[in-house]
Amino acid sequence: MSKRKLSRQQRWRVEKVQAEREKRAARHSARENEQLAAGEYGAEQTGRVLAHFGRTLEVRGADGAAVRCHLRANLQGLVTGDVVIWREGEDGSGVVVAATERESVLSRPDPQGRLKPVAANVDQILIVFAVEPRPHANLIDRYLVAAEATSIAPVLVLNKVDLLPDDGGELGQLLERYRALGYPVVSTTTEQSAGLDALNRQLAGRTSVLVGQSGVGKSSLVGHLLPDESLRIGALSEETRKGTHTTTTARLYAMPGVDGGVLIDSPGIREFGLAHLDADTVTEGFVEFRPYLGHCRFRDCRHRAEPGCALLAAVEAGNIHPQRFASYRRILASLDTPS
Repeated sequence: MSKRKLSRQQRWRVEKVQAEREKRAARHSARENEQLAAGEYGAEQTGRVLAHFGRTLEVRGADGAAVRCHLRANLQGLVTGDVVIWREGEDGSGVVVAATERESVLSRPDPQGRLKPVAANVDQILIVFAVEPRPHANLIDRYLVAAEATSIAPVLVLNKVDLLPDDGGELGQLLERYRALGYPVVSTTTEQSAGLDALNRQLAGRTSVLVGQSGVGKSSLVGHLLPDESLRIGALSEETRKGTHTTTTARLYAMPGVDGGVLIDSPGIREFGLAHLDADTVTEGFVEFRPYLGHCRFRDCRHRAEPGCALLAAVEAGNIHPQRFASYRRILASLDTPS
């Protein structure tokens, strides 16, 4: 659909608004420069963004205290987890003067489909699912593909294991399949005293993001990891057996019971949107496919029914699980772009 053309008067109004914004930003920047030059701010120090509120940030300083800072006019796009250079003002507030290079960034598409960063310098993405609501392998695969596309290490976290049969059942077999692919799998429960020990070990010394379907107990886990924080815990609906979204803002927390562990708690999501990924990125997101990519007879092979397809041959030989390959085909079919 072509964009609607603006009239001359509408263009003038848009340009006027933009010009006024630029003037305000310039005046604000000039005042900051004067204050910095006058010594109203202290020495530069390193901090980490705890939360983002429009033009202001909450930054954790070297002493661990949170300071509300505003941004220099030339800084844009900072998110929770960014490492920044900031200076403290005489009134206890601060100003962020620079941002350091990111080691990683987690981005999500906005409602218009544009990728926007939501967290930075993340070491691992913990994909939380539970015995109930019953997890679907295709949803887990979607999270894994999304994580692989960011180059951030994914970890599978099975919650509510107290509801799991002694023999593990079908879910236990599914987990073994992912373990065989090299993915760490951590079992947790909040119903037992030692139910979070394995999770605490996985979180130690790392910056982590928790993602997962509603109702899997993600907010409950966060509540146990951060007992001093007032997070709302969503109740699992007895009628629908599906949870409700409860967390509304991305925020970084230092976990008191986890040595060096940092958690970025982000809004609950039912499903990772993958529409921004192309077919090649999705294919690369299935780690067991990688040894066979580039070995098909035809360079433009779509891995459907083409003769000489290396992926289809690997499925036939038992080197790729047929359910994983079917899940791959479902994800490709769900993309907006042709696969």
